[in-house]
Amino acid sequence: MFRQLLVPLDFTDKNEAAVTIALETARRDGAEVTLLHVIETIEHVDFDEMSDFYRKLEARAAAKLQVLIDRFTAAAVRARYEIVFGKRVGSILELAVNEKTDLIVLSSHLVDREHPALGLGIISYQVAILAGCPVLLVK
Repeated sequence: MFRQLLVPLDFTDKNEAAVTIALETARRDGAEVTLLHVIETIEHVDFDEMSDFYRKLEARAAAKLQVLIDRFTAAAVRARYEIVFGKRVGSILELAVNEKTDLIVLSSHLVDREHPALGLGIISYQVAILAGCPVLLVK
């Protein structure tokens, strides 16, 4: 059913459930998985001014993503990773379009039922509302 999955990651513990579901879905459907980590850039600060800092974050992210790629490869699932710099929501949506993603698998968390509007600023919900493809929010 799905051919191209996108899994945005922030390397928190809650990502494990999304990774597991993406792995199982990709194995079942023969899909390819792109693991994405967005390094949020600091607004109003020139990229070059912070480049050493950003490159250290990129190296750490690459090491963590490679461990996950090895896990997908061991399960005979085609996977690759992308690290981009920018704003998280916009970067996720842009890559989803560019990669012709047909499912985004994204970690999320529970929103307070008594104050649901407070959850509207959460990245996962913004992606779910704005994405042009299905989004599976994993809690």
